[in-house]
Amino acid sequence: MPLAVRAQNTRYPELVEVLEELSVTDSEKGTSFTEEALMELSERMEQPFNVNTVTREQLESLPFLTAGQIENILAYLYIHGEMKTLYEFQLIDGIDRRTIEYLIPFFCVLEVEKKPSIPRIEEVVKYGKHELLTRLDIPFYRRKGYEYTYLGTPNYHSLRYSFRYRDNLYAGLTGEKDSGEPFGALHNRKGYDSYSFHLLVKNIGCIKTLAVGDYRVGFGQGLVVNTGFMLGKVASASAFRYLSNGINRHTSTDETSYFRGVAATVALGKPWEVSAFYSHRLLDGKESEGVITSIDKTGLHRSEAEVKKKHTVALQVMGGNITYGKEQFRVGVTGLYYDFSKPYEPELRTYSKYNLHGRTFYNIGADYQYRWCKFTLQGEVAIGKKGFAALNRVLYSPLQTVQLMLLHRYYAHDYWAMFARSFAESGMQNENGWYVAGEIRSVPYWTFFVSVDLFSFPWWKYRISKPSQGMEGVFKAVFSPAKKWNFTVDYRYQRKERDVTGTGGKEIMPVYHHKLRYRFNYQPNSSFTLRTTLDANTFQHNEESTSYGYQLTQAASYRFLRSKMEGALQGSYFHTDDYDARVYIPERGLLHSFYTPSFQGEGVRFSFRLRYDINARWMVLGKYGQTIYFDRDKIGSGNDLIRGNKKADVQLQLRFKF
Repeated sequence: MPLAVRAQNTRYPELVEVLEELSVTDSEKGTSFTEEALMELSERMEQPFNVNTVTREQLESLPFLTAGQIENILAYLYIHGEMKTLYEFQLIDGIDRRTIEYLIPFFCVLEVEKKPSIPRIEEVVKYGKHELLTRLDIPFYRRKGYEYTYLGTPNYHSLRYSFRYRDNLYAGLTGEKDSGEPFGALHNRKGYDSYSFHLLVKNIGCIKTLAVGDYRVGFGQGLVVNTGFMLGKVASASAFRYLSNGINRHTSTDETSYFRGVAATVALGKPWEVSAFYSHRLLDGKESEGVITSIDKTGLHRSEAEVKKKHTVALQVMGGNITYGKEQFRVGVTGLYYDFSKPYEPELRTYSKYNLHGRTFYNIGADYQYRWCKFTLQGEVAIGKKGFAALNRVLYSPLQTVQLMLLHRYYAHDYWAMFARSFAESGMQNENGWYVAGEIRSVPYWTFFVSVDLFSFPWWKYRISKPSQGMEGVFKAVFSPAKKWNFTVDYRYQRKERDVTGTGGKEIMPVYHHKLRYRFNYQPNSSFTLRTTLDANTFQHNEESTSYGYQLTQAASYRFLRSKMEGALQGSYFHTDDYDARVYIPERGLLHSFYTPSFQGEGVRFSFRLRYDINARWMVLGKYGQTIYFDRDKIGSGNDLIRGNKKADVQLQLRFKF
């Protein structure tokens, strides 16, 4: 009989806090990669890896493992054979106590059973797992756009079906209607405004991965292509990899950052892998006189003007990768070619004169990874139709509890790479920088993280009418004397340059942004949790102009009815002088999501979240949230204007497994 071992007291909540931190970055940059990461990690916990059959690719999907730790785990299994318990991780060089606590939720110990390389259809049908997930958002306010402009109801709705057989077969279908979009009417006569389908086959014979439908791609360091999730500037010296390395399925409701078509990775012997992919998608955009003047990435089709942009641009993408990897050394080459149905000619202002435009484009990159003793070297160089890009980093681990990293990136002012995404301050173009970070956990009960990023922009940027430079520094300290409680102090400093408002770019001055966070976590038992967060920040334009902002948040959660029900309550007070001093208040949303709005002015925000697992098949989740402003009688502007100082809504989610 197979033996499965799981642990209850784990540090998965700390990983969620890291993703919560990244959700703020998502909100600032208008991306939605955190949802994809949460979904991957949640599903992995429900069906953990068998530690005795784990592969390099599976280990690389866990963002908290370094390349050296992955090598050491594989070497231990090769030399010592099957593990009997997960706590054998403590015998592996480079794996400390905290990493073990991170690892345990994602692994189990099973006896190795010899299975046929190609599963039978009867087995897939019998042991496959289905999941149906639906969501409904109901706002208790009315935006101005619903008076004359928006074509649909204010409710948001999505429906997601997924199927999974072990780690070999995944399939799913997602439909979504945003607020203001019609359902089953007008331009959406087939129901939802957007649909997404994916089929993913893994580890069947020589086929390592085969994707049909919607999928994500990431190779190397992301300088050529990366439509997956990446841990960027977070308080960890080792967490700088994106999760969807290679080809992976697209499962979120994001309507922009994915490919649609077919992709495959084939293993040619042990050291060689070859990947190829093709995509043909219709994008939203504006056309004028036979050229594409803009591409819309919002995914919203609420008004006639937005509907006219829907699927007006065809984009064709094809590419591939060849990788040679053997033990501590890996090298790869990635190529990408893409073309629009019509020339893409956006309005190029002075600060954007070197931005991508034309009809056909390409990128080629070479990446490497080498581990020597306690050093790990990684990097990639790439060229495009125009420009050049390079990223190189060195990770050094002199002790299990010490991580040091040095990173340099250079993205030319005219580097064209539409699908690139990697470590950057403000995008994969017009940036040069050095980043150094260190994490120390050798002091009892303490974890310290320090980083400094020095960056420059060789050409103008939005609101900066000259080449400029800046820096960002981070200091974070975590004190955990007991499992019941801990506190965190996080200080961030950023210096950039900006045009002085009203001078037309003739006057440029530095701006200084200071952010301080204090957080206290208290968990006396496995059922009850308290969390207090205080954020304060200052934004200084010049000596005479400084704006301030702060927020205080108290959150509490409790599990009861033998852990079948969980309730969470969160309340916040915020006060800021202006938009530059705005604060972000993350709160847990529904499954696989965060809600991370920004606030300016003065007011309060509170929410209540209740989850009930009726049985192993059924789960229902509801959340109520309300924001009340004290300094205004209207919220927003334009079509999003809300008359009044209150904004409340209810979110409902139902999950059925069979």
